[in-house]
Amino acid sequence: MTILDHKIDFAVVLSVTKANPNGDPLNGNRPRQNYDGYGEISDVAIKRKIRNRLQDMGEAIFVQSNDRKSDAYGSLRERADANAELEKILKSKSASNDEFARIACLEWLDVRSFGQVFAFKADKGGSSVSVGVRGPVSIHTATSLDPIDITSTQITKSVNSEPGKERGSDTMGMKHRVDSGVYVFYGSINTQLAEKTGFTNEDAAKIKQALITLFENDASSARPEGSMEVHKVYWWEHRSKMGQFSSAKVHRSLSWEKLSEEPKGFTDYEFKVQRLEGLTIEMIDGQ
Repeated sequence: MTILDHKIDFAVVLSVTKANPNGDPLNGNRPRQNYDGYGEISDVAIKRKIRNRLQDMGEAIFVQSNDRKSDAYGSLRERADANAELEKILKSKSASNDEFARIACLEWLDVRSFGQVFAFKADKGGSSVSVGVRGPVSIHTATSLDPIDITSTQITKSVNSEPGKERGSDTMGMKHRVDSGVYVFYGSINTQLAEKTGFTNEDAAKIKQALITLFENDASSARPEGSMEVHKVYWWEHRSKMGQFSSAKVHRSLSWEKLSEEPKGFTDYEFKVQRLEGLTIEMIDGQ
Protein backbone atom coordinates (compact mmCIF):
# COMPACT_ATOMS: atom_id res chain seq x y z
CA MET A 1 0.00 0.00 0.00
CA THR A 2 1.23 3.47 -0.95
CA ILE A 3 1.52 6.25 1.63
CA LEU A 4 -0.72 9.18 0.68
CA ASP A 5 1.32 11.25 -1.77
CA HIS A 6 -0.99 14.20 -2.47
CA LYS A 7 -3.04 16.61 -0.40
CA ILE A 8 -6.82 16.12 -0.24
CA ASP A 9 -9.60 18.53 0.74
CA PHE A 10 -13.27 17.67 1.07
CA ALA A 11 -16.69 19.09 1.92
CA VAL A 12 -19.95 17.35 2.85
CA VAL A 13 -23.49 18.72 2.47
CA LEU A 14 -26.09 17.05 4.68
CA SER A 15 -29.66 17.68 5.76
CA VAL A 16 -31.58 17.18 9.00
CA THR A 17 -35.35 16.62 9.11
CA LYS A 18 -37.13 16.36 12.47
CA ALA A 19 -34.07 15.03 14.29
CA ASN A 20 -31.51 16.07 16.88
CA PRO A 21 -28.21 15.86 14.97
CA ASN A 22 -25.97 16.58 17.97
CA GLY A 23 -27.38 17.31 21.41
CA ASP A 24 -25.54 19.56 23.88
CA PRO A 25 -25.43 17.85 27.32
CA LEU A 26 -24.76 21.20 29.00
CA ASN A 27 -27.99 22.64 27.54
CA GLY A 28 -30.57 19.95 28.26
CA ASN A 29 -29.47 17.98 25.16
CA ARG A 30 -30.90 20.64 22.85
CA PRO A 31 -29.44 20.64 19.31
CA ARG A 32 -26.25 22.66 19.25
CA GLN A 33 -26.44 26.28 18.10
CA ASN A 34 -23.96 29.12 17.93
CA TYR A 35 -24.76 32.59 19.26
CA ASP A 36 -26.21 33.64 15.89
CA GLY A 37 -28.74 30.79 15.89
CA TYR A 38 -26.99 28.60 13.30
CA GLY A 39 -27.01 24.89 13.98
CA GLU A 40 -23.78 23.03 14.66
CA ILE A 41 -22.56 19.43 14.73
CA SER A 42 -19.25 19.04 16.53
CA ASP A 43 -16.22 17.57 14.82
CA VAL A 44 -16.10 14.96 17.60
CA ALA A 45 -19.62 13.75 16.71
CA ILE A 46 -18.69 13.57 13.01
CA LYS A 47 -15.55 11.57 13.75
CA ARG A 48 -17.61 9.19 15.89
CA LYS A 49 -19.90 8.50 12.93
CA ILE A 50 -16.91 8.01 10.61
CA ARG A 51 -15.41 5.54 13.08
CA ASN A 52 -18.73 3.66 13.22
CA ARG A 53 -18.92 3.44 9.45
CA LEU A 54 -15.30 2.24 9.18
CA GLN A 55 -16.07 -0.35 11.83
CA ASP A 56 -19.12 -1.47 9.82
CA MET A 57 -16.78 -1.84 6.84
CA GLY A 58 -14.67 -4.31 8.82
CA GLU A 59 -11.81 -1.98 9.77
CA ALA A 60 -9.97 -2.23 13.10
CA ILE A 61 -10.99 0.76 15.27
CA PHE A 62 -9.36 1.69 18.58
CA VAL A 63 -11.92 4.17 19.98
CA GLN A 64 -15.13 2.15 19.88
CA SER A 65 -18.35 3.26 21.54
CA ASN A 66 -19.74 0.90 24.17
CA ASP A 67 -22.92 0.15 22.19
CA ARG A 68 -20.97 -0.61 19.00
CA LYS A 69 -18.09 -2.70 20.30
CA SER A 70 -16.84 -5.45 18.02
CA ASP A 71 -14.71 -7.05 20.73
CA ALA A 72 -14.99 -7.93 24.42
CA TYR A 73 -12.72 -5.20 25.80
CA GLY A 74 -14.23 -2.75 28.27
CA SER A 75 -11.57 -0.04 28.05
CA LEU A 76 -8.94 1.42 25.75
CA ARG A 77 -6.21 -0.01 27.99
CA GLU A 78 -7.61 -3.53 27.60
CA ARG A 79 -7.76 -3.09 23.83
CA ALA A 80 -4.15 -1.91 23.77
CA ASP A 81 -3.05 -4.78 26.04
CA ALA A 82 -4.64 -7.26 23.62
CA ASN A 83 -1.94 -6.35 21.09
CA ALA A 84 1.06 -8.50 22.00
CA GLU A 85 3.63 -5.92 20.85
CA LEU A 86 1.98 -3.05 22.74
CA GLU A 87 1.57 -5.20 25.85
CA LYS A 88 5.29 -5.96 25.73
CA ILE A 89 6.09 -2.24 25.61
CA LEU A 90 3.68 -1.47 28.46
CA LYS A 91 5.30 -4.12 30.64
CA SER A 92 8.87 -3.13 29.87
CA LYS A 93 10.82 -0.80 32.15
CA SER A 94 11.96 1.43 29.29
CA ALA A 95 9.00 2.07 27.02
CA SER A 96 9.64 3.46 23.55
CA ASN A 97 6.98 6.08 22.75
CA ASP A 98 7.88 6.16 19.06
CA GLU A 99 7.61 2.38 18.76
CA PHE A 100 4.31 2.40 20.65
CA ALA A 101 2.89 5.01 18.24
CA ARG A 102 4.16 3.10 15.19
CA ILE A 103 2.48 -0.14 16.25
CA ALA A 104 -0.78 1.60 17.20
CA CYS A 105 -0.96 3.36 13.83
CA LEU A 106 -0.32 0.08 12.05
CA GLU A 107 -3.03 -1.70 14.04
CA TRP A 108 -5.95 0.79 14.03
CA LEU A 109 -7.25 2.89 11.13
CA ASP A 110 -8.77 5.60 13.32
CA VAL A 111 -5.43 6.15 15.07
CA ARG A 112 -3.51 6.67 11.85
CA SER A 113 -6.38 8.84 10.51
CA PHE A 114 -7.36 11.12 13.42
CA GLY A 115 -4.52 10.56 15.83
CA GLN A 116 -4.88 9.56 19.48
CA VAL A 117 -3.57 10.34 22.95
CA PHE A 118 -2.39 7.24 24.83
CA ALA A 119 -2.00 7.87 28.56
CA PHE A 120 -1.67 4.63 30.51
CA LYS A 121 -0.39 4.11 34.05
CA ALA A 122 2.51 1.78 34.64
CA ASP A 123 1.91 -1.88 35.43
CA LYS A 124 3.83 -3.41 38.31
CA GLY A 125 7.41 -3.56 37.09
CA GLY A 126 6.55 -1.72 33.89
CA SER A 127 6.59 1.91 32.82
CA SER A 128 3.85 4.43 32.16
CA VAL A 129 3.06 5.50 28.61
CA SER A 130 2.13 8.98 27.47
CA VAL A 131 2.06 9.14 23.68
CA GLY A 132 0.39 11.69 21.45
CA VAL A 133 -0.22 10.84 17.79
CA ARG A 134 -1.24 13.61 15.37
CA GLY A 135 -3.43 12.31 12.58
CA PRO A 136 -3.56 13.63 9.00
CA VAL A 137 -7.38 13.83 8.76
CA SER A 138 -8.81 17.07 10.18
CA ILE A 139 -12.52 17.88 10.25
CA HIS A 140 -14.33 21.15 10.94
CA THR A 141 -17.54 21.61 12.91
CA ALA A 142 -20.60 21.33 10.64
CA THR A 143 -22.66 24.53 10.47
CA SER A 144 -26.13 25.08 9.06
CA LEU A 145 -26.54 27.38 6.06
CA ASP A 146 -29.29 29.33 7.83
CA PRO A 147 -30.40 29.72 11.45
CA ILE A 148 -32.36 26.70 12.67
CA ASP A 149 -35.67 26.42 14.52
CA ILE A 150 -35.75 24.01 17.45
CA THR A 151 -38.98 22.32 18.49
CA SER A 152 -39.20 21.08 22.08
CA THR A 153 -41.79 18.48 23.05
CA GLN A 154 -42.71 17.36 26.55
CA ILE A 155 -42.77 13.58 26.95
CA THR A 156 -43.87 11.25 29.77
CA LYS A 157 -43.08 7.75 30.92
CA SER A 158 -46.22 6.04 32.23
CA VAL A 159 -44.90 2.62 33.27
CA ASN A 160 -43.34 1.27 36.45
CA SER A 161 -39.62 0.65 36.38
CA GLU A 162 -39.84 -1.41 39.59
CA PRO A 163 -42.56 -3.82 40.77
CA GLY A 164 -45.20 -2.34 43.08
CA LYS A 165 -48.85 -2.40 43.99
CA GLU A 166 -49.71 0.88 42.34
CA ARG A 167 -48.53 2.49 39.16
CA GLY A 168 -45.96 5.18 39.85
CA SER A 169 -46.54 8.78 38.86
CA ASP A 170 -45.65 9.80 35.31
CA THR A 171 -42.06 10.84 34.71
CA MET A 172 -41.82 14.06 32.73
CA GLY A 173 -39.10 14.87 30.24
CA MET A 174 -38.26 16.94 27.16
CA LYS A 175 -37.31 15.96 23.63
CA HIS A 176 -35.80 18.44 21.17
CA ARG A 177 -35.43 18.37 17.41
CA VAL A 178 -34.46 20.47 14.40
CA ASP A 179 -37.46 20.56 12.06
CA SER A 180 -35.30 21.14 8.98
CA GLY A 181 -31.81 22.30 8.21
CA VAL A 182 -28.98 21.93 5.71
CA TYR A 183 -25.44 21.74 7.10
CA VAL A 184 -21.96 21.80 5.56
CA PHE A 185 -18.67 20.65 7.02
CA TYR A 186 -15.16 20.67 5.60
CA GLY A 187 -12.04 18.62 6.07
CA SER A 188 -8.51 18.01 4.82
CA ILE A 189 -5.91 15.25 4.71
CA ASN A 190 -2.32 16.33 5.30
CA THR A 191 0.46 14.36 3.59
CA GLN A 192 3.22 15.21 6.06
CA LEU A 193 1.24 13.73 8.94
CA ALA A 194 0.16 10.84 6.70
CA GLU A 195 3.84 9.90 6.30
CA LYS A 196 4.26 9.82 10.08
CA THR A 197 1.22 7.62 10.79
CA GLY A 198 1.40 5.44 7.67
CA PHE A 199 -1.92 6.71 6.27
CA THR A 200 -2.27 5.39 2.70
CA ASN A 201 -4.14 6.21 -0.51
CA GLU A 202 -6.33 3.20 0.27
CA ASP A 203 -7.13 4.66 3.70
CA ALA A 204 -8.20 7.92 2.05
CA ALA A 205 -10.60 5.97 -0.18
CA LYS A 206 -12.11 4.36 2.93
CA ILE A 207 -12.60 7.76 4.57
CA LYS A 208 -14.35 8.98 1.40
CA GLN A 209 -16.68 5.99 1.40
CA ALA A 210 -17.46 6.55 5.08
CA LEU A 211 -18.41 10.17 4.34
CA ILE A 212 -20.74 9.13 1.51
CA THR A 213 -22.57 6.68 3.79
CA LEU A 214 -22.17 8.69 7.01
CA PHE A 215 -25.64 8.06 8.46
CA GLU A 216 -26.07 4.41 7.50
CA ASN A 217 -26.71 2.24 10.56
CA ASP A 218 -26.89 5.39 12.73
CA ALA A 219 -30.59 5.45 13.66
CA SER A 220 -31.65 6.28 17.22
CA SER A 221 -34.61 7.80 19.06
CA ALA A 222 -33.12 11.26 18.44
CA ARG A 223 -32.23 10.48 14.80
CA PRO A 224 -34.90 8.22 13.25
CA GLU A 225 -33.99 6.30 10.11
CA GLY A 226 -33.94 8.66 7.12
CA SER A 227 -33.99 11.86 9.18
CA MET A 228 -30.35 12.67 8.38
CA GLU A 229 -28.99 12.42 4.87
CA VAL A 230 -25.73 13.10 3.03
CA HIS A 231 -26.56 14.83 -0.26
CA LYS A 232 -23.14 15.69 -1.70
CA VAL A 233 -19.51 14.95 -1.03
CA TYR A 234 -17.00 17.25 -2.74
CA TRP A 235 -13.56 15.63 -2.94
CA TRP A 236 -10.61 17.72 -4.17
CA GLU A 237 -7.29 16.01 -4.97
CA HIS A 238 -4.15 18.12 -5.39
CA ARG A 239 -1.19 17.21 -7.59
CA SER A 240 1.47 17.51 -4.92
CA LYS A 241 2.10 16.84 -1.24
CA MET A 242 1.70 20.50 -0.26
CA GLY A 243 -1.13 21.18 -2.70
CA GLN A 244 -1.51 23.94 -5.28
CA PHE A 245 -3.92 25.94 -3.07
CA SER A 246 -4.55 26.44 0.62
CA SER A 247 -7.38 24.43 2.17
CA ALA A 248 -9.18 27.69 3.01
CA LYS A 249 -9.25 28.72 -0.67
CA VAL A 250 -10.39 25.27 -1.77
CA HIS A 251 -13.21 25.25 0.79
CA ARG A 252 -14.27 28.76 -0.26
CA SER A 253 -14.64 27.56 -3.84
CA LEU A 254 -17.88 25.87 -2.76
CA SER A 255 -20.73 28.39 -2.61
CA TRP A 256 -24.51 28.30 -2.50
CA GLU A 257 -27.57 30.47 -3.19
CA LYS A 258 -31.07 30.31 -1.74
CA LEU A 259 -33.82 29.38 -4.18
CA SER A 260 -36.58 30.42 -1.78
CA GLU A 261 -36.97 33.00 0.96
CA GLU A 262 -37.49 30.33 3.61
CA PRO A 263 -35.44 27.29 2.55
CA LYS A 264 -36.51 24.04 4.17
CA GLY A 265 -34.27 21.46 2.54
CA PHE A 266 -31.42 20.63 0.18
CA THR A 267 -33.44 21.37 -2.97
CA ASP A 268 -34.05 24.95 -1.76
CA TYR A 269 -30.36 25.74 -2.34
CA GLU A 270 -28.20 25.81 -5.45
CA PHE A 271 -24.59 24.76 -4.89
CA LYS A 272 -21.78 25.90 -7.17
CA VAL A 273 -18.08 25.09 -7.31
CA GLN A 274 -15.52 27.53 -8.66
CA ARG A 275 -12.99 25.54 -10.64
CA LEU A 276 -9.38 25.97 -9.54
CA GLU A 277 -6.69 25.40 -12.15
CA GLY A 278 -5.05 22.00 -11.97
CA LEU A 279 -7.23 20.81 -9.09
CA THR A 280 -9.27 17.67 -9.63
CA ILE A 281 -12.73 17.58 -8.03
CA GLU A 282 -15.08 14.66 -7.65
CA MET A 283 -18.72 15.45 -6.80
CA ILE A 284 -20.44 12.41 -5.33
CA ASP A 285 -24.10 11.95 -4.44
CA GLY A 286 -24.80 10.57 -0.98
CA GLN A 287 -26.37 7.14 -0.63
